[in-house]
Amino acid sequence: MPRFFVNPEQVQEDHIVIYGDDVKHISKVLRLKSGDKITICNRQGTDYECIIKTINKENIYAEILSHYLSETEPRVNITLFQALTKSDKMDFIIQKAVEVGIHKIVPMITERTVIKIEDEKKQSTKLTRWQKISESAAKQSQRGIIPEVGSIITLQEAFNASEKMDLKVIAYEKENQNQLRNILTGFEGKTVGIFIGPEGGFEESEINLAKQSGLIPITLGKRILRTETAGLFLVSIMMYEMGEV
Repeated sequence: MPRFFVNPEQVQEDHIVIYGDDVKHISKVLRLKSGDKITICNRQGTDYECIIKTINKENIYAEILSHYLSETEPRVNITLFQALTKSDKMDFIIQKAVEVGIHKIVPMITERTVIKIEDEKKQSTKLTRWQKISESAAKQSQRGIIPEVGSIITLQEAFNASEKMDLKVIAYEKENQNQLRNILTGFEGKTVGIFIGPEGGFEESEINLAKQSGLIPITLGKRILRTETAGLFLVSIMMYEMGEV
C-alpha cells in the first residue's frame, strides 16, 4: 500500500489533508483515485490506514479508517555522527542509514575532512537535498518517522550534542580491545551516539578528546572499512545485538 508522510497538524479527528508535492505524485505518477487506500504517517510513529475521498490540484482529502503505532521503529534511538564526505557518498550513507533504522544523522567536520561547505547557501541546499533523501528512504523502508539530517557541525559540537546520550562510541582503527558486543552486554539505555570519521580516520588527538567527552573507542574488526561502510556496519551490528532484526 502506498505510504506518505504528513505533518501532525494535517491529521484531524476523522480525516487527513495531503498537500504539497505528494498531491502530484499521488494523482499524476501513481494515478490513484477516490476509493483507493493509502497509508499515512504523522512523522511521530503513528500510521493511519486511509481511503482517498477527493482529489484536486491543491490537496487530497483522505478519510481515516484506522490508526496504530508503527512497528518499524527501533526501541533505541541511534544517532549517526558522520564526518562529512563527498556528495555521492554522503547521499549513500544517509539513504542506507535510514533504511537500517537510524534515528538521526549529524554531518560533522573533523581534522581530516576533505570537503568543506562554508557557504551558508550551499549548506542549506545540501541539507534540503539530504532531508529529501531521508524522506524517500523512510517511505521505501516503511519507517514511522523521517530521520532528521542535522546541520553541519564541528567535532567538538558533536561531542557536546551527545553529552546526555546513554552510550557513545567512536570507531577507531587503532583500538584493538573494546568490542561492541561486550559494550552492549546488559545495555538498557534508550539513546546511542555513533561517531564515524572521514577517509583517513580520526586524528589521535581527536580520540583523546572523545575519551574526555565520555566516548568509548571501539574496534570494527581486523579489516579497515571505508567511511561510507563503517557506520552502516556498526548500526547493523547494534540492531542485531539489541534484538531489532
